[in-house]
Amino acid sequence: MSYGDGESRAQLMAAFAWLGVARGEKVAVLADPDLDVREVRSALHAGGPSMAPALASGQLECTSMQALISPDGDFTIPRQESRLAEETDRAVRQGYTGYRVFIDMAWVRRLGIDPRLVMHRETHVDHLFTDRPYSEVCAYDRHWFGADVLDRMAVAHPYRLLDRLGVLTIAATDDTLWMVGEADLTGRAEFRAGVRAALTRTGPTGQLTVDLSRLQFLSLGCASDLLVLAAAGRPPLSVACPPTVARTLRRLGADDLPTLTLIEVSRQC
Repeated sequence: MSYGDGESRAQLMAAFAWLGVARGEKVAVLADPDLDVREVRSALHAGGPSMAPALASGQLECTSMQALISPDGDFTIPRQESRLAEETDRAVRQGYTGYRVFIDMAWVRRLGIDPRLVMHRETHVDHLFTDRPYSEVCAYDRHWFGADVLDRMAVAHPYRLLDRLGVLTIAATDDTLWMVGEADLTGRAEFRAGVRAALTRTGPTGQLTVDLSRLQFLSLGCASDLLVLAAAGRPPLSVACPPTVARTLRRLGADDLPTLTLIEVSRQC
């Protein structure tokens, strides 16, 4: 992920930690070293369930890259990777279902590490995840890391997180429109405009797929708008969506539209 302000960073850091605790994982937060630990804990508590029990039990810990690689004073990729592997194994021995780490890459600035070294690590780290219950978020400050680094890291990682919770992001190719995030009242106009523009680009002789599998929420208003646009009949429209969304669309009359095809798929991350 990349962030432009402390609020978006705090939102995703907290959500990642909450999910790990709920899944019975051991969670470590390696926050911006310029933040006081009290600020980090406050951010983890804000806007969601209290993390006090997890902090008290040791399931959630606020630490740092320096502490992770200790007692070594200098950062090396082998040292970091071996310590993460050790902590994953230790978490499993302690009875946790896995180990997840939120790493704010501000530590690169604090330790004076060449970003190119970190970029190499980020593209050669698959072995940490293969057949291991380990997950990791790398958070990049857009004010410090250059656009070239951010672009390369966005490609290198298997997933790229949205800037903040509750937003809608739209991506498109010639024949597919992806909706990611939440399509609620605040994003309804953007949702409608995105579908309309994709239909126009496709033209009456093409075939368009609207992929809703990465939506976390679809409002009735957005669902209705999708069916109204599909009712025009050209081009034929396929909608890939989880079964819960498919049921909603069918209740609104999707099966009565001959040019609309519903494709039920599992929800994507």
